[in-house]
Amino acid sequence: MLNILSSIMDAFGAAIVVPVIIFFIALIMKVKPKKAFNAALNAGIGLTGFNMIIGAYTPIVTPAINRMVETTGVNLRILDTGWQATSVVAYSTQVGMIFLALGLVLQAVLFIIKFTDIFMPSDLWNNYSFMLWGSMLYISTGNLWLSIGLMVLSNLYCLTFTEIVAKRWSIYYGYPRCTMSAPHHICSVPLALLMDFLLTKLGANKVRWNPETLQDKLGFLGEPTSLGFVLGLCLGMAGNFMRLDSLTGWGEIMIIGISTSAIMAIFPKIAGIFASAFTAITDASKGTAKSSGGKDRVWYLAINDAAGYGETATLLTGMLLIPIVLLLAIFLPGNQTLPMVDLIAIPYMIELIICISNGNIFKSLISGTIWCVGGLYIITAVAPIFTQVAVDVGVNLPEGALMICSFAVMTNHIMGILFLIFMTQNPLWIGLTVVVYIILYLFVRIKKESIHAYLESMAKMEEEAGILAEKGAAV
Repeated sequence: MLNILSSIMDAFGAAIVVPVIIFFIALIMKVKPKKAFNAALNAGIGLTGFNMIIGAYTPIVTPAINRMVETTGVNLRILDTGWQATSVVAYSTQVGMIFLALGLVLQAVLFIIKFTDIFMPSDLWNNYSFMLWGSMLYISTGNLWLSIGLMVLSNLYCLTFTEIVAKRWSIYYGYPRCTMSAPHHICSVPLALLMDFLLTKLGANKVRWNPETLQDKLGFLGEPTSLGFVLGLCLGMAGNFMRLDSLTGWGEIMIIGISTSAIMAIFPKIAGIFASAFTAITDASKGTAKSSGGKDRVWYLAINDAAGYGETATLLTGMLLIPIVLLLAIFLPGNQTLPMVDLIAIPYMIELIICISNGNIFKSLISGTIWCVGGLYIITAVAPIFTQVAVDVGVNLPEGALMICSFAVMTNHIMGILFLIFMTQNPLWIGLTVVVYIILYLFVRIKKESIHAYLESMAKMEEEAGILAEKGAAV
């Protein structure tokens, strides 16, 4: 059974599995078959479009990033080889495969009994994040039940974080009744909330670094495509600093510039197709999903994190963070992690930070930097264990690398801390993580509407601060 489920995921991938799930959900909610099929087809088209454009963009930018790393001459012990290595580990261990089935059942049951309003099985592929940490714990301790307990508890934490931010993510990125629940990114919610609160108190929301303001102030240079082109040129020059005297270097610089501009131009069109896939379900849910109180049950469908990658503020902030994170990795005391392959994945990593700050690039750069720095230290602590697991399942270490990691997936403060606590096998510490979860769940469950209202009021405050700033500048 486990092998069959794994084979289905490997053979079809998210671009097929997600539309199939959407089709059957739509039918269950009494959407007409033709409309359900069109919704599913648009979801498949959107996901395929996201993957194609990001897949084409990555190999264009990656050589410049690698050259930036080589230019520094730094020699850190832990090399970022990309998220693929973590997925191989997750799908290659017995305990990982057990959770592939268990997680699917758990998430579906929790949704059906209304323990959560997040339908997480629609993003089944990203369960490999839970499977990774569980596999690492199992290889280290040999304790199957402890490893399963870690994966289940991590899943519960992630569902609660998703409940907190679901409405904000849906509104900001423009996907009705949808949210992003990827475990390796959703755990940034506590930090994003705290930093947004503190930065707003300090007046950072008055620093109007967002796409709309930049466009107003810079004219045509502030348009998303122009900003993308300029930022791409800067990134290309940073990666070709030692080749500015060659035609090849300038060729790569210009290609990166126009490619980044292309992302800005094409991504919104694909996002529009993808968003249209959920209109039928959203409309149907208003009349078919009733809660016990007689109100509409507002629930959210978990979708792939690629849906937010190319949004203007997200991509711009992610690109700006690449050189910042690389420099910090070199100079931070005690860090042994060299981010490399996954640097291009930073826009995925900061989606929750971006939507909570309502697209404020200035605030997001600060919060994103802190998130990434914490990730460097988490990875430094757990990379020896991950490397051992990876070698055991047949992953080959790159030449010259003592240890490997995935910067995008293993930059996870919450799951990293849970893993280290479970590694102690101390019942008191493990019990404390369960108690903290129960308190968090009850608080969110009782105060969810207030939390959503607070996040929307903070977003409105961002907009109002922008209007006041613009009026002040005009005077």
